[in-house]
Amino acid sequence: MGPIMGRMRKATRLWSDPESRIAARHVMVGQEDSRGVFRAAPREWFGRYAPLEVEIGAGKGAFILERARSFATRDFLAVELPLSVVRVLAARAGRSGLPNIRVLQADARSLVGFLLPESTVSVYHVYYPDPWPKARHAKHRLFSPHFVAGLARTLVERGVVYVASDVKPWAEHIFSALELGGFVAESEQVPGIVAAGFGRKYAAQGRPLFARAFRRPSAARRPSHGP
Repeated sequence: MGPIMGRMRKATRLWSDPESRIAARHVMVGQEDSRGVFRAAPREWFGRYAPLEVEIGAGKGAFILERARSFATRDFLAVELPLSVVRVLAARAGRSGLPNIRVLQADARSLVGFLLPESTVSVYHVYYPDPWPKARHAKHRLFSPHFVAGLARTLVERGVVYVASDVKPWAEHIFSALELGGFVAESEQVPGIVAAGFGRKYAAQGRPLFARAFRRPSAARRPSHGP
């Protein structure tokens, strides 16, 4: 059985359990309103004002659930796109009983590009995104100038992006894209480098891992993307 089929079967089993569905629905956010309009409203989702950390591509939640457990005064948004993964993630998050975790099914590029309000996010975690190595798949790559501009737009002053990859050329591309977008590399440790699901797997295999923290540029240093 391949990994995709295994993931779908696990999601189906979890979703067939009424308790898991109820728990998951307590933490899933981002449904359309009565007019059919999607609103990204983190303060409403959590019911308070607190620093917000967002993990893009949270997988089954190995990293973000532990992070939410360790930092009760912060809020955490786990973002995934495939429904099978979202269901497993939401069931695990709901069953954790943590009040500061929410799960959103969304395309990260749209979420960061124009759905999230400005100056909302304190920290982004982006660990082991698919490098899409073939030239014809370049349009699927996450880190583009527009995506980086969206990160800068939605981060608070002094906000941070943590990134990691096991593919050196792709890591170098990410680092370069962030620097070209005005972000400043920092020497601080990247918390999810081995704590994220893929990070644990790759570290156990002895793969080299490439990670770095980047600070959001000040308003004066942000590159202009206008005419």
